[in-house]
Amino acid sequence: MNHVKSDIELTRGGSKISEMDSNKVPPLSNLINPTLKALHSLGGSANPNEIADKVVSEFNLTSDAATRVYPDSSTPILHRHLASARTILKANGLIDNSERGVWRLTAQGLRTETVDATSARAKYRRLRRERSLSGGEQEAVESDDEVVEGSEIWRDDLLRVLREMAPDGFERLCQRLLRESGFIKVSVTGRSGDGGIDGHGIIRLAGLISFPVMFQCKRYSSNVPAREIRDFRGATQGRSEKGLFFTTSDFTSDARKEATRSGVPLIDLIDGTGLTDLLVQLELGVKPIQTRIEGEVDTNFFQSI
Repeated sequence: MNHVKSDIELTRGGSKISEMDSNKVPPLSNLINPTLKALHSLGGSANPNEIADKVVSEFNLTSDAATRVYPDSSTPILHRHLASARTILKANGLIDNSERGVWRLTAQGLRTETVDATSARAKYRRLRRERSLSGGEQEAVESDDEVVEGSEIWRDDLLRVLREMAPDGFERLCQRLLRESGFIKVSVTGRSGDGGIDGHGIIRLAGLISFPVMFQCKRYSSNVPAREIRDFRGATQGRSEKGLFFTTSDFTSDARKEATRSGVPLIDLIDGTGLTDLLVQLELGVKPIQTRIEGEVDTNFFQSI
């Protein structure tokens, strides 16, 4: 193993990282090694949400800190910092990403447990300057206060479009998304008073096994609370073996715990980040750019839903 001193063990402002305020978003430099550590603990690969969940647990962050956003933005500050941490680790040859947005450790990353954050950022800046001089594409990481991976602004634009959709249009979009993902017999209930169930479908695995799934769609700007998950689960019991909950925002930590609580049917949660990633992957209303999770929002698509 390549054991380089980790910035997790260093101090910042006179306090150990582990003693930082759990209600504050960790600065970018303090997220580089936790991102690397998360990928190691997740078996060498993970999607951005899985990495974020590990980091939230590592720092024992409050729900407010994990979901705090910049003014005029829908993307949590933590997610932007983590996006920049991934970009820095990628520039250092430690991780890479697939077209589907799954991040993985490279051979070098598998041999590396920790890095020096300052050196890693310096190498990223050097490579960025070289690419700029050669006229190449750049993945920008400016500072702790405003960081963006690639053209991350597209995600805010897309979430804004989704929140402005009519409720029935958003339900039909989720219906289309499920169909494109392999579901069959997907329908929207189109009526209120159905216990929060907006639609249902059937997922078939390997062409052999199938089971019913019910879904709920919420165009929220605030985080979905635990009571919404409990109500949805209650509505699905006895009618479906699986529940999907879509939202344009995020879920509180209590809501995520409720969704995976033992002894009751599990509910799969698709937050705003996951929803936008799915739309890019399926090329629904978003024109993909290059080979990373990024795109150009096609507003005409959403107006025609």
